[in-house]
Amino acid sequence: MELNYLAIVVSAVVPLLIGAIWYNPSVLGNAWMKASGMTEEKMKTGNIAVIFGVTLVLSFMLAFSVNGMVIHQVAATQLAFTNPDAQSFQAFMTEFGNMHRNYGHGALHGAIGALFFVLPVLGINALFERKGWKYILINVGYWVLTLAAMGAILCGWK
Repeated sequence: MELNYLAIVVSAVVPLLIGAIWYNPSVLGNAWMKASGMTEEKMKTGNIAVIFGVTLVLSFMLAFSVNGMVIHQVAATQLAFTNPDAQSFQAFMTEFGNMHRNYGHGALHGAIGALFFVLPVLGINALFERKGWKYILINVGYWVLTLAAMGAILCGWK
């Protein structure tokens, strides 16, 4: 199974696009700023080109990871890679083929990944940083939506 590099590129842009909307002051930006302790002055500091550039690089890394999480056939491909003589991969592909390769299935697995990975990681960090539940819910909500969108693109775009 070959990677769909175009789908990976498109899904890597998703965190920036959804973030521009989610954290906009008209949506949840003001609530996030208050919950995180962010100020307008602090928002003006830092090199925005570096921030967005590094975000895009990290988003590419995330897209590669999400790809394997939402497409079940990737695990079957790993069987063939680790043991080329095994019949496991061919048997799997014969029986299941592209089953569950659709946008909805990818979105479901992306959202589940956010709830069972992102929520615990961000939640633990936020608790030790003494951030409130509003902060946790705003950020986790963003990641649930973002990973669902990324998963939909990666799994459904054949």
